[in-house]
Amino acid sequence: MIYHANRAQDNYGEVIGILLLDFKAPFIPGDVGNASTYDYPVRYKLVEGLTFDRLFNKDQTALEIIIEAAKELEKSGVRAITADCGFFALFQKEVAEAVNIPVFLSSLLQAPFISSIIARDKKVGIISAKSDSLDDDSFLDSVNIDRERVVIRGMENKENFYKFGVLEEGYLDTEKIEKEVLEVSEKMIEENPEIGAVLLECSMLPPYAKSVHQSLSLPVFDFITMIDFVKSALVKKEYQGVF
Repeated sequence: MIYHANRAQDNYGEVIGILLLDFKAPFIPGDVGNASTYDYPVRYKLVEGLTFDRLFNKDQTALEIIIEAAKELEKSGVRAITADCGFFALFQKEVAEAVNIPVFLSSLLQAPFISSIIARDKKVGIISAKSDSLDDDSFLDSVNIDRERVVIRGMENKENFYKFGVLEEGYLDTEKIEKEVLEVSEKMIEENPEIGAVLLECSMLPPYAKSVHQSLSLPVFDFITMIDFVKSALVKKEYQGVF
């Protein structure tokens, strides 16, 4: 086999490129921002100046720097581009048009798929970092979510998560955060028994997905289920066994 160099690449083998918010927090294993979360190499690209507030407030001026960062990832040789916040959904369509590789910026992209695999009378329960931001249809419309098929709850009223995930105080207590995530998810199901699956919108919530699954006995989707799924389409497995 003959290989040809890509002059724009410094190294090879990083399938997934990840756009990072300009955000300071400890990214533990399971978080999108922790490279040990994956069993394959990923490449990170910080979008300097892109804060949570700019995403939450739907700052359209952020689009230019996001596209620039996405193009840099594309030149570096990654085969698809994601991000580390579900609120990147606002720019999903524009960034996908700006590059020539797959773009899947938000975990919310999974919601239409999840709706398709559960009964029509069932809903997708979405747990978000800030549910009030999703009250604006611009986020949901950008990823083709049918509002009638989802229930949205947020972590913004939970003290420990808010300090860590919104105020960026720079520390987290995983036991306290896990307890808060379970409180929100269990209350959501109690109030909405028609929920047939759960989607964790925030990139900082996958570390607690197993606990949510065990508590609710429902399918639980998150950023990592999406990233792993896309990666599996880009790097195919060679099957071996007995016939």
